Amino acid sequence: MFIHLGGDVVMPMKDVISIMDLEACSKSGITKEFLKTAEDEGFVKRISEDEPKSFILSEKDNKTVIYLSPISSITLYKRAGFIDNISLK
Repeated sequence: MFIHLGGDVVMPMKDVISIMDLEACSKSGITKEFLKTAEDEGFVKRISEDEPKSFILSEKDNKTVIYLSPISSITLYKRAGFIDNISLK
């Protein structure tokens, strides 16, 4: 099974480690530091020029890649089949 992360990026579900909401995670100093370090070391890839809403931690061929996606984590969870029915109120 594959998941569309936005733009022209599609990846096998087996490569996805985590789908995280960027706004919720940016409140954590540790997560901010993790993303900054990953970006400095070249592990972060922007999917589009749009404002990122989520980040996807993935591993392929023993290499870690973090994708910044303009698609919300909820939508990505639905695409992945992690949640079938969710109600946002």
